[in-house]
Amino acid sequence: MTPPLLGVFLAGQNVSLFVKKFQHLKIITDFNDYHSKTPLALSLGMFDGVHLGHLSIINTLNEIAKNEDLESAILSFWPHPRKFLNPNDDVKMLNTLEEKLELLEKSGIQNIFLKTFDEGFRNLTGTEFCEQVLVDKLNVKHIIIGHDHTFGKNKSGNFELLKSLSSELDFKVNQLKAVQQNDLNISSTKIRIALSEGRIKDANEMLGYNYPLTGKVIHGKKLGRTIGYPTANIDVPVNKLLPKSGAYIVEVWIDKTFYKGMLSIGTNPTVDNQNQTLHTEVYILDFDQDIYDKEITVKFRDYLHDEIEFEGLEKLIEKLDLDKRLTEEFQF
Repeated sequence: MTPPLLGVFLAGQNVSLFVKKFQHLKIITDFNDYHSKTPLALSLGMFDGVHLGHLSIINTLNEIAKNEDLESAILSFWPHPRKFLNPNDDVKMLNTLEEKLELLEKSGIQNIFLKTFDEGFRNLTGTEFCEQVLVDKLNVKHIIIGHDHTFGKNKSGNFELLKSLSSELDFKVNQLKAVQQNDLNISSTKIRIALSEGRIKDANEMLGYNYPLTGKVIHGKKLGRTIGYPTANIDVPVNKLLPKSGAYIVEVWIDKTFYKGMLSIGTNPTVDNQNQTLHTEVYILDFDQDIYDKEITVKFRDYLHDEIEFEGLEKLIEKLDLDKRLTEEFQF
């Protein structure tokens, strides 16, 4: 049996309350708990980022489901299969699980199967996966696959295999072309690279939304307030991918209210060049409330500059003043 996983990866949140949050998205963590008689139009993959390429697949799924009296569904994995193959792999994701589910619900998908990758699943050949999972357990009648997607042991499953099995197993299959931006295929990997290089606008264009980070405000060293720039230190979710170190223009959302912000990712070398711990902190313009222990969301809009070690606080403040002016003038 598939172990229930939502409670494990949502830091103790009550599973029933969490699932209840997504009223229009059915979340299934155990195939044995799935008893629907309605056949499915389904796609499979990590869908990390739920980017414009993924939305092309999802829109097609939803349209097929509507036209063929099916329900739309995605079969995905949580945590990432790389964590099973190498438990020490510090895999970073574009989306936390909650972000991913929010985006999928917004897309109109009706069902999400969140499978824990295990030894049994790892050893299924492409054909066995089609027979035992897609057909026997999930009653899939139409499969949509991305342009380069593979599945099953030794990547033995692909579009050609699905097509060869479709008559025997009574399902239809479509393969979609990649969605492109500037003549390049959009992919989660390309978005990760863009973020790692500080190319925020490129990443946001491929995502179709502004890259978010949600975390609780925690106590820091409170050095910013001594120079007129008090910051909120954000406790970053453990598997969330951060863009490259440096300074950014961000949206800040607190209790559904928008503020302009300038965010820093780095080690604060000007005030402490011995500490190599990475900090993520945001200066919120025109804001002076106590938000310790409150969850806030920042959305990255533009890259300002690399992290700089200044000769002294005076030079640091001059740069902060300039960053603030650029943030104030930014067209959000």
